Parts: sequence; structure tokens; C-alpha cells
Amino acid sequence: MIDRPAASVDTDLLAEPRLVVEPGVAARVSAVAAPVLEGMGYRLVRIRISGEAGCTVQIMAERPDGTMLIEDCEAVSRALSPVLDVADPIDRAYRLEISSPGIDRPLVRRSDFERHAGHLVKIEMAVAAHGRKRFRGTLAGVEGNAVRIRRDDAPAGEATDVLLVMEDIADARLVLTDELVAESMRRGKAAERELKQNLGLAPPPPPHARKSDPAKSNKPKPKPQNKPIPKNTKKHRLAAQGLPGGDIDPTEGD
Repeated sequence: MIDRPAASVDTDLLAEPRLVVEPGVAARVSAVAAPVLEGMGYRLVRIRISGEAGCTVQIMAERPDGTMLIEDCEAVSRALSPVLDVADPIDRAYRLEISSPGIDRPLVRRSDFERHAGHLVKIEMAVAAHGRKRFRGTLAGVEGNAVRIRRDDAPAGEATDVLLVMEDIADARLVLTDELVAESMRRGKAAERELKQNLGLAPPPPPHARKSDPAKSNKPKPKPQNKPIPKNTKKHRLAAQGLPGGDIDPTEGD
């Protein structure tokens, strides 16, 4: 196993509070887990308690840049297990599961909504807004303390764009689409490449390297203008040897 090297951490992102939180027993687990995670350089995303295998406590976590490798999950599990055993926030036996948020991840912080603008989301409100509690549409950005959703299921006569107060959101998550998968793969490859460079397992990018512009890379190259007429074609060679088929325009090539 390879431990990830200590990297510079954005302290503002690390300490950013969650706006979508869990109630009840999950809140007690959160009160224990969140400080431990933050001390290790991770952010708590969500806690879910289910009846799987008797009782399963799933803790989603991530680094401030949104990455979370298997090695990170193992490190968090080793650090968090004894702390939870001592605090004992759950009054029965349970199985602890540490995971990344996944591609169709929950959105719980302001930066989550900002980072994933342009993607399809599903939102359930704790407090009804615009006469309903469930919304689905494209995340169109953050405005003040609210997120703008461009609904894809708005019936005739209802507004397509709605503002939803973040603190009134009970659950918000991304919807799995081809675009989201492609973006996740790009981010994952970039994070893996950076990790290998930090560990010295891959050479750093050369100082003169420049990122290609996707908008230009697929454009056809322009054809040169006033291209000179060739003077050594097959017709020229046949004409020089006096062979049939060598008749050429005496002005050709001038």
C-alpha cells in the first residue's frame, strides 16, 4: 500500500460547514466523526445508517479537492474506529464502512453546488418551496444563500427556473449522466497523475508543456495558398523521353 503524501490543504474548504446535515443518530455520529476527519485533512460528506448486515454505518468522506482513494478510506477507518468505540454514539453492534461520495454524489456544501454547476441534480426539500418538495433539473449556479435549478419537468404554466434555499434542502445529489461520468474520469486521471508525480513515480510535466486547446485540436489545418505547380510530374518525364502520353502544355510549370 502506498500512503498519499501530505499536500497543501485549502483550510477554507476544509473547514467549510455542511448545509445539508443528518438528523437523529446520524447526527451523533457526525459530531464524533467530523472533527477527526478534519484533523486528518478530510471533509465529512454524509452519514447513512441502514439495517444492512444487522446495522451498517456508512461514512462518506473526501479531500477538499473532491478526491478519495482506497488508501484514504483505509486510513480514515483505522483512525475513526477506536474513537467511535470510545464515544459509543450507537447503542448496538454495527459495521463501519468508509467510502468516497461516488460519481452521483450528494451535494452538502456551497462549494459542491458551485463546483457541479451545469449538471443534472435531484433535490428534496425539508421545507416545501414553490408548492412542492421534489425538484429535478440542471444546476444553474448559486445566488446568495440559494441554488438555481432549471427544471426539466416543469408543467405548462409553472416557472422553469426556481431558487431553493440551501439550508432548507433535505437531500441533493447528482444524477448519473454521460457528461458526469466523463468529467469524473478526467478528474480521476488528473488526481492519479498528480499523485504519481508527488510520489516520484512519474516524471513532472516539462516546464514548456502547454495544455492543448480542445476547441482548436480538431479543426482542419488550412490549405496553403498559391501552391507552386509541380515541374517533375510523370507527363514531364515522358515528354523529356519523347514517349507517348508526354504531350504537355508548354506553359505548364512556368
